[in-house]
Amino acid sequence: MLSLDDKRWTELKGGYRTPFDPRQLLQKLESGTDIQGCWQDLWQELYHQGDVGEASYAAVPHLVRIYQNSGKIDWNTYAIATSIELARNVGKNPDVPLWLRQGFEDAINRLAMIGLGELPDANDKETIRSILAILAIWKEARTYARIIIDYSEDELNELENQGFIGGR
Repeated sequence: MLSLDDKRWTELKGGYRTPFDPRQLLQKLESGTDIQGCWQDLWQELYHQGDVGEASYAAVPHLVRIYQNSGKIDWNTYAIATSIELARNVGKNPDVPLWLRQGFEDAINRLAMIGLGELPDANDKETIRSILAILAIWKEARTYARIIIDYSEDELNELENQGFIGGR
């Protein structure tokens, strides 16, 4: 995991493919300051319309650490980690740099383990969906993860009603 004191943060690019240093937002999230606004900014900067950068990968281990310490079930960490992983190497998105890879992979695995423990207590569909998506990533079922994260239950029901899925 890239230390929050590391100077490389200032050189990392986010979803806009411009330098983005998420440390201030990570610190705000960890302190519980403006959590909703923090998540809005993190989503926009780390995963912008399917675009990610090295800052996105570097932030995931910290997001998982913060989430694990929060003690509250929330869909955001599961969904953003899944979305960032699914965006890896797609289009012009870079792969996880070798010097970040172990921390990133460990964070995905740890988040999946947390999700296994939290799934029985998850009550809202967004959280359930996000946990199932990270579990699909963890089990290397990327196509299922993409369907789970990209389509709400209502959207899938509509596709079924239109005859695009189901009806065996």
